Amino acid sequence: MRDRKDTVGKLFTAKSSRVETNRGELYYRQLYARCKERIEALKKMEPFGSGAQLQEILSDEGCDRRDFMKWVSATTAMLMLPSFFEPLVAEAAEVMNRIPVIWVEYQDCAGNSEALLRSDGPKIDEIILDIISLEFHETLMAPAGFQAEKQLKDARETFKGRYLLFVEGSIPMAENGIFGTTGPAGETFIEQLTSLSEDAAAIVAVGSCATFGGVPAASPNPTGAKGVMDIINGKPIVNIPACPANPANMVGVILHYVLTGQIPELDSLLRPKFAFGYRIHDNCERRAHFDAGEFVEEWGDEGAKNNFCLYKMGCKGPMTFNNCSIIRYNESVSWPVGVGHGCIGCSEPGFWDKYAYERPMANANIKAPTGGVEKSVDEFGLAVLTATGVGIAIHAAVSLVAGKKSEGGETS
Repeated sequence: MRDRKDTVGKLFTAKSSRVETNRGELYYRQLYARCKERIEALKKMEPFGSGAQLQEILSDEGCDRRDFMKWVSATTAMLMLPSFFEPLVAEAAEVMNRIPVIWVEYQDCAGNSEALLRSDGPKIDEIILDIISLEFHETLMAPAGFQAEKQLKDARETFKGRYLLFVEGSIPMAENGIFGTTGPAGETFIEQLTSLSEDAAAIVAVGSCATFGGVPAASPNPTGAKGVMDIINGKPIVNIPACPANPANMVGVILHYVLTGQIPELDSLLRPKFAFGYRIHDNCERRAHFDAGEFVEEWGDEGAKNNFCLYKMGCKGPMTFNNCSIIRYNESVSWPVGVGHGCIGCSEPGFWDKYAYERPMANANIKAPTGGVEKSVDEFGLAVLTATGVGIAIHAAVSLVAGKKSEGGETS
């Protein structure tokens, strides 16, 4: 019995792990071996949830093995792992019911829960509800009132030190937290969060409200709303901001934890680097129009009809870190910029006050190309652009020159 407790303790000790992307084959082979050992250990444990098998659920929902492996391939790439990790990621998805999850909601609109339920690939809502051991979720579970309170208490006691605590919504701090209470005893949100955090293996804050305060924290912030990381200390915390957070990133964090027993490598704002390690602007489908100096000047103009860059209409893609331009929403069909509206920077701190308006930032220091980089090249008459390799080099050089020239002028 003691050996089993020791094994469980090791499996649920959450720290931050760094997944290097340039360490070579030996590094990845060693990482693979460690992940394989963990998966095998999880397989020996009894499922915490319903015990339903992933493949059975997929079959019932009309998803075949090929659909599942497509999702596995995409998820492996999102986690910045080599392709030979795909079988291991597939195995990790099948033992997700060994990871207990407690999900609480505070000052929020339940948008992240809604996004999770309406996510794709394959039927992630079924995986979450039937594979992951979702022990408590006020919006989704059947019990209510005293029964719900008992379920939360039982889950906390049963899985003490092992559960992942998902937090949705900001926490009101003004006037001792009286703006948010829960349960028959009137426990404040801050009291419940502090208590549940003590017994959690790690905390995952989902959505802009739980991470940075979101809309409730917008000026003048009458409730004193704050994000989890501004309140809880001494526990591993993962922030998955955006309004709403992308379900792929939520599942990615859980899969990483299943694979390694650790939370993923984080940036300075505690966001997983696999999802927030690059700017939206760098991967935007309209980036070529930005480089060409082709912008939407007003809603409904010819530029808008031709999907030109939305920077002049207030798109905050150049200063926003997120992968929604790659992962996208609604079964990966589209995202805000794709349907014609600029990014409002919802994965950044204080986005509602700083970014959520339809005009460029005056102090952004982002110079929209005057006439466009490509057009500038044409004006210089660089005919050697017909040679692709040389053309790329010249394009980069002219871009640098154009950028330096524009630093002394006005932003167009």
